[in-house]
Amino acid sequence: MLDQNYPNLEYVIIDGGSSDGSVEIIRKYESRLAFWVSEPDKGQYDAINKGFSHTTGDIMAWLNSDDKYLPWTFTTIADLFSQFPQIEWLTSVFHCFWDGRGRFVRCEAHDGFSRTLVIKGGALPGCGWYAPAFVQQESTFWRRSVWNKTGATIDVSYSLAADFDFWMRLAREAELYCVEVPLAGFRRHKSQKTANHMTEYLRQARESFVARGGRPAGMLKNFWLKKSAKLLRYLNRRHAIACAQQGNRNRAVLNADTGRWELTG
Repeated sequence: MLDQNYPNLEYVIIDGGSSDGSVEIIRKYESRLAFWVSEPDKGQYDAINKGFSHTTGDIMAWLNSDDKYLPWTFTTIADLFSQFPQIEWLTSVFHCFWDGRGRFVRCEAHDGFSRTLVIKGGALPGCGWYAPAFVQQESTFWRRSVWNKTGATIDVSYSLAADFDFWMRLAREAELYCVEVPLAGFRRHKSQKTANHMTEYLRQARESFVARGGRPAGMLKNFWLKKSAKLLRYLNRRHAIACAQQGNRNRAVLNADTGRWELTG
């Protein structure tokens, strides 16, 4: 992450009082950090809130200890947010995954995400309606201005699904744009919280979904969405299903001829 080769960065590390040698590693890079601390906290999202309280930058994101950005991530994000002031919230349609040994093992392509998709439940798989994929937290960035509009905090009452709750609050304030460039990835291993507590994660996410005014499709529409998804996958339905599922056509695409990003849709 320190090798992004982008100058205007604030790296903040919040360590929960580790005794495994993490502090020694942090001290090694202390001169390149805006802030760091190693002390007990009240959990992951309390630590994230603490970290954000020590930042001043216009573009925000967080990365958990298991996960990774890609070498071009920050330059890509800075270009997009600088060139398009209308972008307040951005994610990638490509979700990358590493295994427990840090090997790149998978990249999933998705049709797109939008604020409407989030509010309609299309970014919450596993709750009984058709939803193509989660918004990948590692690949998602937003402006401080919209962070402030949402209350400038992650809701720590959701011990596992505070990321999804934050998407629900963002969806009330800003459109979600997508970029067709991989930005980050999630490390999968047997001891991670997501793998071991998915049932509880989904319970909390659904609670947030209802509390924040989420409105899933009705039974009949949901039935046809599921059926049409199967049919359209068979027919190579990339564009059609994005429309049917409120997938966002507002894409950021790099024009190879001009070398500049362009918005489509």
